[in-house]
Amino acid sequence: MITVENLHKHFGGFHAVDGASLKIETGSITGLVGPNGAGKTTLFNVIAGVLPPTSGRVVMDGEDITGLPPHELFDKGLLRTFQIAHEFSSMSCRENLMMVPSGQSGETLWNTWFGRKRIAEEERALKAKADEVLEFLTISHLADHPAGAISGGQKKLLELGRTMMVDAKIVFLDEVGAGVNRTLLNTIGDAIIRLNKERGYTFCVIEHDMDFIGRLCDPVIVMAEGRVLAEGTLDEIKANDDVIEAYLGTGLKNRDKIGA
Repeated sequence: MITVENLHKHFGGFHAVDGASLKIETGSITGLVGPNGAGKTTLFNVIAGVLPPTSGRVVMDGEDITGLPPHELFDKGLLRTFQIAHEFSSMSCRENLMMVPSGQSGETLWNTWFGRKRIAEEERALKAKADEVLEFLTISHLADHPAGAISGGQKKLLELGRTMMVDAKIVFLDEVGAGVNRTLLNTIGDAIIRLNKERGYTFCVIEHDMDFIGRLCDPVIVMAEGRVLAEGTLDEIKANDDVIEAYLGTGLKNRDKIGA
């Protein structure tokens, strides 16, 4: 699905991503882990078009998408979420979902005058779709609540729901578990697994919770200092001396502490 080739992103003299190369296979849930400052979020931002690369290439389904803006990648089915949810706080949860699909008839002034019937039909269909998504995510009881008034974990579910309002092919999830209680994190994990198995979504997940990564992800890719350090199953990663050194700066005696 995604191939990253020798990607670099420099901020002046700081090399946030320094020659990273990796592949994300179609239909996988790939974990991306590493110490703070490893370059994981910057890598996401470059792949998703939020930041232009300094050099290197990003390929999606055989097409070079390097440097394309987020709205064009959105239309190709590449979506991402953020560490801090970006909801429209005064709008209801249902409305937050309904506004996601692009090219809605109500977006043009002409249609607001002369295409009201078409707009009404689209809105009915979008409302039904949004209610289906909220039901899937087990938060249908929040449909009419202002999105700014729900919990942090519920906002993460709502962000995941946005990806379900369009035909997403691959979704990049940036620390979906940050600040989320264990019960809601399990709910988020269940939704990701169902989307992967039932709807064919491909995911790449940045996360520091190794239990969450272990439940969802295979393979797991480790970054350190802007480069890909290792790749494998979670057990293989935990047994990798280079990974242990990158996380802990210590030897094999602390191996069991990774992910603690």
